[in-house]
Amino acid sequence: MNFRLFVVFIVTSVFISSFSCSSKSNRSRKPAVQIKIESVNKKIIFGDDINIGISVKVKGGDLKETKIYIDSVLVTSNTETEFTYSLKNFKSIGKHTLKTVATKNDGVEGIYFKTFEVLSDIVPEKYVYEIVKSLTHNEVFFTQGLEIHNGYLYESTGENGKSAIYKVNLQTGKVLQSVKLADRYFGEGITIFNNRIFQLTYKTKVGFVYELETMAVIDSFHYASPEGWGLTNDGKQLIMSDGTNILTYLDPVNYKPVKKVQVYDDKNPVLYLNELEYSDGYIYANVWTTNLIVKIDPETGKVLSKIDLDGILTMIKFDKQVDVLNGIAIDPVTKKMYVTGKLYPKLFEIKLVKKG
Repeated sequence: MNFRLFVVFIVTSVFISSFSCSSKSNRSRKPAVQIKIESVNKKIIFGDDINIGISVKVKGGDLKETKIYIDSVLVTSNTETEFTYSLKNFKSIGKHTLKTVATKNDGVEGIYFKTFEVLSDIVPEKYVYEIVKSLTHNEVFFTQGLEIHNGYLYESTGENGKSAIYKVNLQTGKVLQSVKLADRYFGEGITIFNNRIFQLTYKTKVGFVYELETMAVIDSFHYASPEGWGLTNDGKQLIMSDGTNILTYLDPVNYKPVKKVQVYDDKNPVLYLNELEYSDGYIYANVWTTNLIVKIDPETGKVLSKIDLDGILTMIKFDKQVDVLNGIAIDPVTKKMYVTGKLYPKLFEIKLVKKG
C-alpha cells in the first residue's frame, strides 16, 4: 500500500465578551465563541497516519484545556494553545466524527465538529460464476431470505398479504412446511440459530422468532433501524442489514444492538446491502438492484471481493416478469453456493471463478 500522510488543521477561536447575553444592545455583535477550520482532508485510507494540528485562540481569559473526541470517545487532552495529535494507524473504516472542546478557566467552552471518512485499503478481487446446476424455484416467491439447514432450503418471502416462510426440498422445490405472516407484515430476511428461525419485517421494526421444527411463533422483538432487510448469524450474534452500508449485530437473547460495522470498498461505502449469508468467517451480501454480491470481512467491514452474476437468467428460457437478484444460501456441510432472486423461476448452484 502506498503510504500517505494526512494532516488535519483545526483552529478553534474562543472570544469571550464581558457583556450579558440578555442585553438587547449587544445582540447584533458577533457570537462570544467563534470556531473555524483552516483545512481538512475528509477521505483517508485505512492504515494512514492522521495528524491533527490544533490551534486555540482565547480572548478575555486563559485556556484550561482542549479535548479531542473521536466518535464521542476522548482520545487526548492538552493545555497548550497549539499542539499536534497523531492517530497512529486508525483501526476503523467508515465515517467518524471529530470533536474538539476548548475550555477556559472560567468554564466557557468553544466546540468544533468535523466528520472524516476512512476507506478500505483493499482493492476487492473480482469474481464471475459458473452454473453447476439449475434447480426449481417457485416463481411466485418474492425472495427476501434464503438459508440451508440440515439439507433443507428455508425461504422467506415478502409483499403484504403474501409474506411467509417455507421449508423446501432443495432438489425438487417441493414445499414441505410453511407459516404465513399477518397481512400487515412484509417479510424480510431470515436466519436459523439455536433451533429457531429469526425473521425481520420491512418497515414495521418488528422481528419474529419461530420454533424450527413446528414453525410456531414463540417470540417477537423490535429493532431501531427504520427498515429490516437481510439477516444472518455468526454462531454468536444475529447480523442484520437495513438497506444502508451498515451491518448491525444483535444479541440473540435480548435483541439489543451489540455493535455496528460500516461496509466500505476502496472508494466508497457499499450501500443497499440486502440478503445476507455468513459462511466460514465471511459475510456475503446482495447489493439491491444489482447482480452483484460482495464478500465482507465482518471484523472490519472491508469488501474483500465482488462477485458479478450479470446474465445469470439468460442461461435459461423464461417468459414471466422477474424482479432483482436476492438470495444467497451456502450449505454449511457441502459448502455449495446457491443463488436466486425475487420471482426467479430457478435456484442456481454456482461455482465462483476469479476473473482474469
